[in-house]
Amino acid sequence: MDRRINMNKELLEAMEVLEKEKNISKDTLIEAIENSLLTACKNHFGKADNVKVTVNPNTCDFAVYAEKAVVENVEDDCLEMSLADAKMLNPKYEIGDTVQIPLDSKKFGRIATQNAKNVILQKIREEERKALYNEYYMKEKDVMTGVVQRYLGRNVSINLGRVDAILNESEQVKGETFRPTERVKVYVIEVKDTPKGPRVSVSRTHPDLVKRLFESEVAEVRDGTVEIKAIAREAGSRTKIGVKSNDANVDPVGACVGLNGSRVNSIVSELKGEKIDIINWDDNPAYLIENALSPAKVICVVADEEEREAQVIVPDYQLSLAIGKEGQNARLAARLTGFKIDIKSETQAREMGLFEQMGLQYGDTPSEVYEEETEETESYQEYEENYQEDGSEQ
Repeated sequence: MDRRINMNKELLEAMEVLEKEKNISKDTLIEAIENSLLTACKNHFGKADNVKVTVNPNTCDFAVYAEKAVVENVEDDCLEMSLADAKMLNPKYEIGDTVQIPLDSKKFGRIATQNAKNVILQKIREEERKALYNEYYMKEKDVMTGVVQRYLGRNVSINLGRVDAILNESEQVKGETFRPTERVKVYVIEVKDTPKGPRVSVSRTHPDLVKRLFESEVAEVRDGTVEIKAIAREAGSRTKIGVKSNDANVDPVGACVGLNGSRVNSIVSELKGEKIDIINWDDNPAYLIENALSPAKVICVVADEEEREAQVIVPDYQLSLAIGKEGQNARLAARLTGFKIDIKSETQAREMGLFEQMGLQYGDTPSEVYEEETEETESYQEYEENYQEDGSEQ
């Protein structure tokens, strides 16, 4: 008796450990024990349709019994018993009653016991896999920090704690390399449930990686004071992000940049030097496109909201900056705003008569103002020295 009490105590402690470490509920484990005992009964007696198992969740005491109907003529010993045999157990039994006959689980054979054990272990594995899947499914579309394990061909295995994720070659930033044990932030694209456990796919190129990094780094973005309206990204090179403040007293760009660039620099560092342009979002398409072409200066913008097209005129010396290296600045601006942007220099615009088509006179354009500002601050040659062709500071 003492031995059974001790075993029950150990079983209870084991279930509590599994519940805590594997996140498998005690109720599920008790159900697994009940099913395993039913399986053992079926293997031992040939059937278990009338067998019932009860387990006390507080003490782990269990009882196994068979329900038999009291009949006059017994045809199946497993399901029926005679009235005489029933009255030997209790004189109150009559024809039609159901008698519960206790079964001694110690008499189960070795094979039946092994099968019962396998049922419990299988259930534990299934529940562990399900708990893991649910845990990481909650992380889908979010950022996690992982540890680089090894290269699998051109893919990278990254440990996220209790599972290993796969960073496919298509989701890697071109030119970015990893060292084993290196810690890296990744965006969880998808979590699939498979027989071998959850399969987690992650990315370093997804635009939402930048969004989540800003949410974790900038309190105003996290609490909704500053809203990220759109992101256009060419991973490893440059990202443009449009932000808008829901509080008139908060500068959205300043909040994202941080004191002396501390906030944005930490994100740039995490992205291994990827340049980030933060612009003010504006509901007026013309102003939005002008901001999106930053750091280039713009003379005028005419946007057609229905056709989602925009004509932009920039000073001659700003044309290469507005277009960017291999067209990157213009391409990202178009992606950010959703407009097809056609950029012309001031000279090209005059030759094509665009000012007249826009209803502007040359004297109305602010090109002279831009030239004066440039002459006061720095010459065109100095400007070229300080900025690369793609518009980023050297």
